[in-house]
Amino acid sequence: MQNLWEDAAAAAQNGELELRVYTSRLLGRDKSLVLHGGGNTSVKTTEKNLFGEEEPVLYVKGSGWDLEAIEAAGFSPVRLEHLRRLAELPALSDPEMVNQLLTHQTRANAPVPSVEAILHAILPYPYVDHTHADAIISITNTEDGEARIREIYGDTVVVVPYVMPGFDLARLCAERFDAEAGPHTIGMVLLNHGIFSFGQDAKESYERMIGLVARAEDYLKRYNAWDVPPVADTLVKVEVAGDMARLRLDLSKAAGFPLIVSRHAEDKYLSFARRDDIASISQQGPATPDHVIRTKRLPLLGRDVAAYVEGYQKYFASHEPLAQERKTMLDAAPRVVLDSALGMCAVGKSAQDAAVVADIYGHTIDIILRATALGGYQALPAKDIFDVEYWDLEQAKLRKGGKLLPFSGEVALVTGAASGIGRACVESLLVRGAAVVALDVDAAVVTMKNGANFLGLQCDLTSETQFKQALEQGMEKFGGLDMLVLNAGIFPGGCRIESLKTEEWQRVMRINLDANLMLMRECHPLLKLAPRGGRVVVIGSKNVPAPGPGAAAYSASKAALNQLARVAALEWGADNIRINSLHPNAVFDTGLWTPEVLAARARHYGLTVDEYKKNNVLKTEVTSRDVAELAAELCGSLFAKTTGAQIPVDGGNDRVI
Repeated sequence: MQNLWEDAAAAAQNGELELRVYTSRLLGRDKSLVLHGGGNTSVKTTEKNLFGEEEPVLYVKGSGWDLEAIEAAGFSPVRLEHLRRLAELPALSDPEMVNQLLTHQTRANAPVPSVEAILHAILPYPYVDHTHADAIISITNTEDGEARIREIYGDTVVVVPYVMPGFDLARLCAERFDAEAGPHTIGMVLLNHGIFSFGQDAKESYERMIGLVARAEDYLKRYNAWDVPPVADTLVKVEVAGDMARLRLDLSKAAGFPLIVSRHAEDKYLSFARRDDIASISQQGPATPDHVIRTKRLPLLGRDVAAYVEGYQKYFASHEPLAQERKTMLDAAPRVVLDSALGMCAVGKSAQDAAVVADIYGHTIDIILRATALGGYQALPAKDIFDVEYWDLEQAKLRKGGKLLPFSGEVALVTGAASGIGRACVESLLVRGAAVVALDVDAAVVTMKNGANFLGLQCDLTSETQFKQALEQGMEKFGGLDMLVLNAGIFPGGCRIESLKTEEWQRVMRINLDANLMLMRECHPLLKLAPRGGRVVVIGSKNVPAPGPGAAAYSASKAALNQLARVAALEWGADNIRINSLHPNAVFDTGLWTPEVLAARARHYGLTVDEYKKNNVLKTEVTSRDVAELAAELCGSLFAKTTGAQIPVDGGNDRVI
């Protein structure tokens, strides 16, 4: 456990709240302490109210903020005395507690305060830090976890049994703190939940957290339960693309909507999935109930999704009856899959969600292995986990999550993606929620976009080997393929037929036609497994219906590709795959059209550059984005019953018309 405090950086902070932000970010940088919105921090201060009176205020982390990137605006100011009065009530429902927190903020536009705000309020220290430290949970999630915690810390921490976060937990913590806290108390351990530290200033509270967690780590090391090496195993053959796509289809059917499935096959994950005791150690429950909303109660072992769903429904039915509203929200699809061949697969409604699941379960594996090495992993009883999974407050968050984007959970592959129409297609698909695999011979494609939902790969599409490798990488990252945009191609310099060399003809055909045949063939088995049906968009050319002189190779290659698309539409309709073509013309915002080339072509026709760009029936300029937006719409619901279509995107070309 590393202490990241820097005196110079701390000195640059202006006031108590900025110091609170500073140390919160230090905690957030260490993923063994907090993950994806987990943990919370607070500071007690005084502020003048509207009447000029000094008023005690608790600034506590707001819902939806991550400690690693939190800002001052991420803390909710709540009237401290009101929180302390709430703690004295004999009972308080969760909805009313949230109502009280919201109605007693001093700033109306602040985020919703943490549900643990009352707990922070009752601790008699200005600064309070709370994390879900892996080391602490590894120790508490054992049969004798409480005894071990008391052995490690003695009277320096108050020990609190597990209670679901909220008012009841705050009341219990207040009672335990009053009964057990003494002159040496610097923290509080919540069994199966996490740890609190507190202090008179930001540095003291932060360094106490680091010190307390370091003691837990040292304890695990002393018992050879910290670094649990992967178990060597023989390789199990897996056909990644097909296996992932079939698994993703089954998962998506169980959920009722498309899902992203990300494979993690490093030694850690494969070794864990292949353990002899995996059916025991993985099927008890999450490391902490805070993770159940993201990762579900249990991972799926193997690939029998139907059996998992049946078991989940029985588990659901075995608990006290729920309101019909909650029953309709039941999504029985697992969020983690452990398979001896695939390793660990993380499942989410988006690539971002799947990445969060992967992070959380990666830490869960560490916790399970350490607890097992310490004597045996033991999660909370199923009822406690169930109560969090269907907690009013968590379900309310889900309801407020908003509508999914049109392509959420779906995967697109775009060729020729580094510039022009291809790049615009990537952007149009991303903004609609798709995860995108972008291929281009230009290495710039790799770093062209950031984010969990983008994978840029340098790939020469004339190499079948390179494409198969790229396709496999895409399937490992996202799990399947729903949309294919065939955009890559070349437009050679003008050349009349009598001067056209065989090598040039073959080069154009190889890139514009042969490569696309190979792509369609290799992608077909994956498109066939798309949850909503596969979609292919071919970026053709005006030269298909209206070729021009000097472009024999280009026109012929595009016409042949168009004919290939028409045959595919006939053959693949039975597989629920639809194929449509776009025929753009005079799209000048691409790498081919430099200002100098544009000016020269405009002069050749006796036009200004602007007139040349708009030299069509509608007198409008056609951009890469115009083509891309229509390509994306062709993959959407508006064209769900259209296949084999050819659509011009040219502003109206008199020869085409």
